[in-house]
Amino acid sequence: MQADGNDLDGLIAQWRNYRRQRPDLPPSGIETLERRLRDEAATLLQAGLTVDEAFMVSIRRIAPQDAATADFGRELWQRTTHQQPPPAASYLDRPADIPAANADLIAALILAAAAAVAIKIPAILGYPLSGGHDRLYLLNISLFVLPMVTGYFAWKRRLKPRRCLILALPFLIAAAIVNAYPFSDSSRSTVPLTAIHLPVALWLVVGVAYTGGRWTFGGQSGGQWMEFIRFTGEFAIYYLLIALGGGALTGLGWALFEAIGVDPSGIAGEWVLPCGAMGAAPICAWLVESRRRVIENLAPMLARVFTPLVAVLLFGFLITMAVTGQGINADREVLIAFDLLLVLVLGLLLYSVSSRSPQAPPNALDWLTALLTACALIADAVALAAIAARITDFGFSPNKIAALGENLILLINLACALALYAGILRRRIPFAALERWQTAYLPVFAAWAAIVAVVFPPVFGYA
Repeated sequence: MQADGNDLDGLIAQWRNYRRQRPDLPPSGIETLERRLRDEAATLLQAGLTVDEAFMVSIRRIAPQDAATADFGRELWQRTTHQQPPPAASYLDRPADIPAANADLIAALILAAAAAVAIKIPAILGYPLSGGHDRLYLLNISLFVLPMVTGYFAWKRRLKPRRCLILALPFLIAAAIVNAYPFSDSSRSTVPLTAIHLPVALWLVVGVAYTGGRWTFGGQSGGQWMEFIRFTGEFAIYYLLIALGGGALTGLGWALFEAIGVDPSGIAGEWVLPCGAMGAAPICAWLVESRRRVIENLAPMLARVFTPLVAVLLFGFLITMAVTGQGINADREVLIAFDLLLVLVLGLLLYSVSSRSPQAPPNALDWLTALLTACALIADAVALAAIAARITDFGFSPNKIAALGENLILLINLACALALYAGILRRRIPFAALERWQTAYLPVFAAWAAIVAVVFPPVFGYA
């Protein structure tokens, strides 16, 4: 086993052959590990490391997940350095680079503090949160926090200053646009639409930083964008857990201060809750990154638990609707809840596919996921019909057009996903095709969100 410093593919081929020759370990999962290895190496190469350095560090990062990879790394290290690795604590055996991990935590804490300060800038300028300036905070909330999360990954991936400036441009443009629009108290449709869709569009910028500055969504970048999709789900789970814990701690502190006759409502409402909500985001990003090998089992577990439950829910909904003859109420709140359910279905589909071995034959979970996709496709078509009927009866409105576009985009995505799943279940299409389709479709979601957030307000007169 010799390292060819000029050929990353050759090094990975050596690792693959070594991994497959281990009779004591199952062959499943090699493709997933190889994709992770290539993604890690590509990011490190972009940061300026040599091929040998990038490969060795990438091997070290995935070694805790795979015993054969750890053994391969130790043997390669011994051959290239002509030294025996220490028996108890070799370079590859250490779970993490302690100084680097500390630096990442410090960076996350600094960015968390910056996000907490950013939410207070309007108050410093004379626009306090409790002073009837809800619209200002609602429109800018993503601009207080998402640049900090992007900054964390720019630090983590060691992006060059020019790329960091490019990543900052979308945030600066968004801030200039939404704060220049002449919204008023009568803007009851376009303000919520902008507030909801702007973070969706800007989350793609976070993804670009996460993938090491990649603006392409197919080919070799597809695997990294699939990792970002998994990161998004795990980030949401961590944020929810931190929010629940923070809420409980705030409630306990509130009770303690009230017990001594001190009213904590001002401090809690003006400082603790907003600053904590903003500061938690960079910390969540750090947690997900630093605990990747612990939480990688979270995705398949959630998919196995919720896929059958959501499939039963949607199937029962469709049967009930058919029996009762009742259509979907196309009110705004109903459409938002319905779209959230469809996004959950899409997430379960992605988690189910991305967490399985590509070489494994279709199993019961695959059939359930295909059924779930089919039910979601039918439900989406019914929702589209209800929206179209409401537009015919009552005319166009910002909410209806936004919902129409979102459901149409989801319909196309789910229809193609179901067609691909049919080929997968018949063993005519590899699972990688479904992953490529989903990652290539990400810009469509972001583009529509940007249109709703930026174009809708002037088109509909800031209504």
